[in-house]
Amino acid sequence: MFFAEQQQYLSKLPHAPQAAFNSFDKQHDPLCLQNTRVDILKEIRAWADGQDERSIFWLNGLAGTGKSTIARTIAREYHEQKRLGASFFFSRGGGDVSHAGKFFTSIALQLVDKSRPLKRHVCEAIAEHSDIANQALRDQWRQLILQPLSKLDNSFSHPSLLIVVDALDECEGENDIRIILQLFAEARSLSRVQLRVFMTSRPEVPIRYGFYQLPYSEHRDFVLHNISISVINHDIAVFFDHQFKVIRQERGLAADWPGNENIRVLVRKAAGLFIWAATACRFINEGRRYTARRLSLLLEGNTSLTKPENQLSDIYLTVLKSSVGQGYEEKEREELCETLRITLGTIAILFSPLPALSLARLLRMPKEDVDQTVDDLHSILDIPEDQSRPIRLHHPSFRDFLVSKARCNDPQFLVDEKKAHGILAGFCLQLMSEKLKRDICGLHSPGALAREVQQDRIEQFLTLELQYACLHWVQHVQKSETRLKDDGQVHVFLQKHFLHWLEALSLMRKTSGGILALISLDSMDAVSRA
Repeated sequence: MFFAEQQQYLSKLPHAPQAAFNSFDKQHDPLCLQNTRVDILKEIRAWADGQDERSIFWLNGLAGTGKSTIARTIAREYHEQKRLGASFFFSRGGGDVSHAGKFFTSIALQLVDKSRPLKRHVCEAIAEHSDIANQALRDQWRQLILQPLSKLDNSFSHPSLLIVVDALDECEGENDIRIILQLFAEARSLSRVQLRVFMTSRPEVPIRYGFYQLPYSEHRDFVLHNISISVINHDIAVFFDHQFKVIRQERGLAADWPGNENIRVLVRKAAGLFIWAATACRFINEGRRYTARRLSLLLEGNTSLTKPENQLSDIYLTVLKSSVGQGYEEKEREELCETLRITLGTIAILFSPLPALSLARLLRMPKEDVDQTVDDLHSILDIPEDQSRPIRLHHPSFRDFLVSKARCNDPQFLVDEKKAHGILAGFCLQLMSEKLKRDICGLHSPGALAREVQQDRIEQFLTLELQYACLHWVQHVQKSETRLKDDGQVHVFLQKHFLHWLEALSLMRKTSGGILALISLDSMDAVSRA
């Protein structure tokens, strides 16, 4: 099979480019600092490099305990040793990396780069099963990964390969999570290559249950938040020392700033959470001329050990209150908080992240309002300099905080999740009603095939925010738990623009998603009528 023919087959596999640990979007994500996480990294390496028959290593820990940083560090090490088979970093609300739809196809495409024979076997599988990308996860795993690996002979130059899967708990679909665990356990059957799977997640019920269904001989478990608090505090103190050195250099502060005692106080307030420490350092550094004041804000209050979740909630509230600032009249402050709540609430519940301009257009507000609202929130939001790239949350724990009455105890920031989904569904329907029309791309050729239309033409008429609305409006309607009714917004939209919506989905090559959306709407309608 020639190179061009192989590429033609591989191009049939949909994949998520942002899934890999070293994707462009993740290039600034941190690795473990030297002399931190020493014991756990040593244990993972010993498992990956040894003869342990357990093919899965599950690192589980509470939100903010540093699981993803460890996963990136391991992925980077084995990548540089040319022993990383593939990596997939899940992210809730991250589009293709928030579900399992492109999970095994993405892993297969990364694996084929390891050897020509493996690439040939995968291409043969695609040739034999042309619709493999639309088949069940079980079939994708066996046809694209397990069987090609089992066909390798002794000439394969990588007798041991590692797959890194981060944040499995952020994958949509509890059944998909359980299936992934069951399928990876089959890696033990391979004889020509030792395939190891390193996974991280929160210890949530679907994942715990999935592992309980596997024999203990199939997996090794490590509970990250059970590590000695003295070891964790040492690593967090090293992190603070490193970050404050950078801040001192950037801000021209004294060589002994902020002082050992203040660092000890911050370590206690972090309560074992690396995400607290990272958020604190970003918050302090973003203060610029008010760096010292922001440090004082974090040092204030109770420093006794409380639940880590409470400490994380406290720092998120501190950041939000600081962004609102002082000097506003009461009405101005109310408007500012409302804009903040809508903007942050939308970023938190989006099913796929959007750039600032697209976000502003979707929310029907001036882009300047979005820019000004998020400008002082770099400590909790990843706001890229390249404005064409999407705004993301630094950590999913902020989403959990924002929508929880128990954690976000300030009503001016609390987001009502159902209401937010309802508002966003309304914005999506409004945008589509205004923009969708017959022959939206001006092709003047009813019989034109979607694959023949140039991508830049599609993007010209179907902007990012319009594509988002077309793909996800039904999901937002579902999450809002809105009762469908005759002559309601959904009914009116489908009466006027149903065919226009299908045309847009066809141009985006997402028609199958529209079919699933209609099935979901039909089930919602049945419930409403009942």
